[in-house]
Amino acid sequence: MEPRIQVQEWLPVSIVAPDGDLEIGVMDYDGLIVALPYPCHRSGVGFVDAANRRHVDIQPTHWRKWNASREGGGPVELPRAEQS
Repeated sequence: MEPRIQVQEWLPVSIVAPDGDLEIGVMDYDGLIVALPYPCHRSGVGFVDAANRRHVDIQPTHWRKWNASREGGGPVELPRAEQS
């Protein structure tokens, strides 16, 4: 049995959850994470749109559990300690 992940903070995509609705994002040059505005699922080594199962052609850098009450798509600045 896998542990349940309850995440609000962005995590690196190298440790992405294997299932469930995910919010995925890409870090831009200013250190902001720009999130897709819709939930995705992991599919093999990539990601698919949760609604239509179509491949999402990006290489995300971060993820967190999807929260329907939070709007995706806007830039989110990471605290300095988490930036690499």
